[in-house]
Amino acid sequence: MKTEFIYGVRPVIEALRSPRREVHAVLAAVEDREVAEAAAAGGVGVEHVRRGRIEELAAGGVHQGIAARVGPYPYSGLDEMLEVPQPLILMLDGVTDPRNLGAVLRAADGAGASGVVVPKDRAAGVTAAAVKASAGASEHVRVARETNLRRALDRAKKAGAWAYAAEGGGELPYTEVDLAGPAVLVLGSEGKGVRRLVREGCDGAVSIPMSGAVSSLNVSVASAVLLFEARRQRG
Repeated sequence: MKTEFIYGVRPVIEALRSPRREVHAVLAAVEDREVAEAAAAGGVGVEHVRRGRIEELAAGGVHQGIAARVGPYPYSGLDEMLEVPQPLILMLDGVTDPRNLGAVLRAADGAGASGVVVPKDRAAGVTAAAVKASAGASEHVRVARETNLRRALDRAKKAGAWAYAAEGGGELPYTEVDLAGPAVLVLGSEGKGVRRLVREGCDGAVSIPMSGAVSSLNVSVASAVLLFEARRQRG
């Protein structure tokens, strides 16, 4: 059976609390009461190991002396996200840094998004680094990997969603767009933005007005701004 390792106190606790993937064992180089209680509640054993073992597994990540051996990440499908009432979906086009993906997942969880869609190729997946950056939100948010984002976008629109690309020169400020109904928010990488074919599949473009010297926001911050505006509009 294929397994993976995740690390960090909060990611391990959230994996133990979530039913989405199996936690086979917790590895601990320190005593942590909350981790121990979550493991006991889930019927998962705690193995006490040397700190160096966890440092090897974390490969330089901030592990806090805690790791876990888990099953593969359970990716969802776009159709699952579209089945919920008034879906709110975030689509990431070409985000390659797993820490950015993790921060986006944390924002998506906080805003109650239906899920996040990423490309299968040339993009970050839900790795241990992404799980850590999400503070465990990855274990609760649906993530779909699609081979072709343009076709995925067309499917979402056919299901009744409106799609908006986030761009610096977007047609409308984000607060003036109706996000109360089914919606897909598309964000690209900081360097290249949303690719042309994906952008052409959107119904419009929105912008986040900037007042400072820097012209754009990190993709995770921009995602949070847009998602929480949608949440505000939905009450």
